[in-house]
Amino acid sequence: MNTDDMALRMLVEKWLAPTPMSPVRVTRFNRSSPNRRRCICVEASRPTGLLAIFFFRHGDGAWRVFPPSVESTRPMMAARLS
Repeated sequence: MNTDDMALRMLVEKWLAPTPMSPVRVTRFNRSSPNRRRCICVEASRPTGLLAIFFFRHGDGAWRVFPPSVESTRPMMAARLS
């Protein structure tokens, strides 16, 4: 998958469609220490109320609206060669 298509700016424009009359703002930025996962919350004001979407950074560098799987952080076994 092309990570340019999953750049944060492009996703914000796709999901929230900001305009000068309805700008968006980042309200939360989180980076967890052990696995260095990142997520942000972007909000936009709409006539029907506030719309907030979380974006998650994946291991391939792309931002997506769903969190990365935890499978990549599972413990693994390895054989030790002597």
